[in-house]
Amino acid sequence: MESEQNISMMQIVGILRKHIKAIFGTTIVVTLAAIFVTFFIMTPKYSATTQILVNRKLSEDMQSAQFQQVQADVQMISTYKDIITSPTVLKDVNKKVSSYPGYPGSMGALKGSLSISNSQNSQVFSVTAKSTDAGTAAAIANMTAKVFKKKVVKIMSVNNVSIVSEAETNTKPVSPRKTLNVLVGIVLGLILGVALAFVREITDRTVTTENFLTDDLGLTSLGTVSEIDQKDIERFVEHKKVQSKLSINKSSRNHRRV
Repeated sequence: MESEQNISMMQIVGILRKHIKAIFGTTIVVTLAAIFVTFFIMTPKYSATTQILVNRKLSEDMQSAQFQQVQADVQMISTYKDIITSPTVLKDVNKKVSSYPGYPGSMGALKGSLSISNSQNSQVFSVTAKSTDAGTAAAIANMTAKVFKKKVVKIMSVNNVSIVSEAETNTKPVSPRKTLNVLVGIVLGLILGVALAFVREITDRTVTTENFLTDDLGLTSLGTVSEIDQKDIERFVEHKKVQSKLSINKSSRNHRRV
């Protein structure tokens, strides 16, 4: 069992060494393709985030129930997330930022460009917008927060929303992640190169060893013919020519003596 595993490992190493040039070539090609797509085809995207606080102001006679109210506000955040991405809010946002450069272009795309997150048991949640323009990303995030703050008063009959921090323009793109894409290209290139090497080896019907004929096909070996290098053939032919000339010259000299 151990010898079979050793033979298998030796065969694998042999296949990799045999096709090492093809593996490196495939890796280089795929990596260059990943670099080209990342740097010249993929459009950079920017993000901006605004933070919103959910905190209802309590009267003096309700201070004892403050903890329960905080918990209620935290639970309301899930509802507020749905309201933010509802047509009621997004319609107004769409009207006000539709002329901005890099705007997604539709209500569905606008909704897809927004993401909402919050930490557990926190009364603050974040609204993040993405766009191909850094300024537009900030405008979408801020406008969404402002429209939501206005609409939630009418929808929920509460006034417990405050904008903690407005989104600022961030000129550093969040995608594509260039280093990661290049590393992925290298890994995929290696995997593809190794896979192609094994496919070529499996589909190759050339007989390379005597054992294949005797063990696998059950044939009788009559002998082996060693492979002769082209340079050896050329040297052999040249040697024969020289010998032939020497033989002719020797024969000619003997003829003259006679």
